[in-house]
Amino acid sequence: MKICVVGVGYVGLVTAACLAEAGNNVVCVDKDADKIAGLKNGMLPIYEPGLGELVKHNERLGRLQFTTELKYGVDNSLIIFLAVGTPSYEDGSADISAILSVAGEIGKYLSEYRIIAIKSTVPVGTYKKVIEVIKSKTEVSFDYVSNPEFLKEGDAVEDFMRPDRIIIGTTNPAAQKIMKQLYGPFMRKSSRILFMDPASAELTKYAANMMLATRISFMNEISALCERLGADVELVRGGLGSDTRIGSAFLFPGVGFGGSCLPKDIRALIHTGSVHGVDMAIAKAVERVNIEARERFAKRVKDCFSGSEDRTVLAVWGLSFKAKTDDVRESPAIYCIKKFLDWKMKIKAYDPEAGPTAAAALGGKLEIFQNGYDALDKADALVIFTDWQEFRNPDFDVIAAKLKRPVIFDGRNLYDPEIVKNAGIEYHSIGRAAILH
Repeated sequence: MKICVVGVGYVGLVTAACLAEAGNNVVCVDKDADKIAGLKNGMLPIYEPGLGELVKHNERLGRLQFTTELKYGVDNSLIIFLAVGTPSYEDGSADISAILSVAGEIGKYLSEYRIIAIKSTVPVGTYKKVIEVIKSKTEVSFDYVSNPEFLKEGDAVEDFMRPDRIIIGTTNPAAQKIMKQLYGPFMRKSSRILFMDPASAELTKYAANMMLATRISFMNEISALCERLGADVELVRGGLGSDTRIGSAFLFPGVGFGGSCLPKDIRALIHTGSVHGVDMAIAKAVERVNIEARERFAKRVKDCFSGSEDRTVLAVWGLSFKAKTDDVRESPAIYCIKKFLDWKMKIKAYDPEAGPTAAAALGGKLEIFQNGYDALDKADALVIFTDWQEFRNPDFDVIAAKLKRPVIFDGRNLYDPEIVKNAGIEYHSIGRAAILH
């Protein structure tokens, strides 16, 4: 099948590479000439495990092309996926101007039937606007499909190749049949394609992210209560997650969620509710609790060095908003580091992938290291923000020896407090009693 994917960010590039891996001929289109040139030279604009190999393999076989020419993509495809950004406006609403702009261009180039499928997360009702824009540019018939993505950064390739479900939002049986054929290779064991109307498909994406964010904020609120009451949030989490009605996924306490999806989508959902007279009370609470989790963690670090902030050096492990990505958008680490810098603390940081992007986001106001242990030299404490695998079983004796004051602030509850204590390190984690020396 011939496919065009507009936008080569996380969603677009993963979608294109995985569809090409299934044997389709895919044209990737992006207006950023530097990105396209880089991809043609084997340089990916993002870090995502397994993606580089897929891109190189399918480009070599001729199944994956990159261009800045949208007309070429429209002319050489049956299905056109839109995977462009929908960032937040200041009022929280989603900016769909890029979607509508691309839709208008597609309309100008349509010469025969096409399916326009939206991968981007868009507010409910966007389908009407896209259809209206395209119809204003052409009389050629087309179908609109809402096909939201459910990809986790760091596991995006696996999520696409073995999806929990595929949401197809269209009421046209012919379009349903084509989309079912497209996703057939990913449904070999069982069919997990759910057909619905476009509005329901658009809202399903927001509802799913809202539920995940709610679970995270719920556990962070419980962790705050655990700290006050002397309970252990890890034991509470285990007891809660063992209930089959609840399950253990997304019940990890920490410094809050970040990334390009959850914060943005919650704001958009709150705004949509306000426009239509629905007070999204739970969504508002989730957003507030998420901010409070970051603030509370940053304050705990500050309080430990109260009065000597301008003489404090912090070693930071983890800058991306989660492991296995270089994405620092709305990262709790970036949020807290900005606080530390405002308090005149010095930052020495390490992240396996996100060092350059974090340095750019923070205007170069921190020192980036290529090795986590090197960042510890002459630091007063180690602060952990991201649960990278290599952080989970470090040499605590080395950490204790390198730090001027052996203390760890663990924002992901990576360690057994007893093991850290035996290494002679003061240990502060989330929702558990501090281990002091």
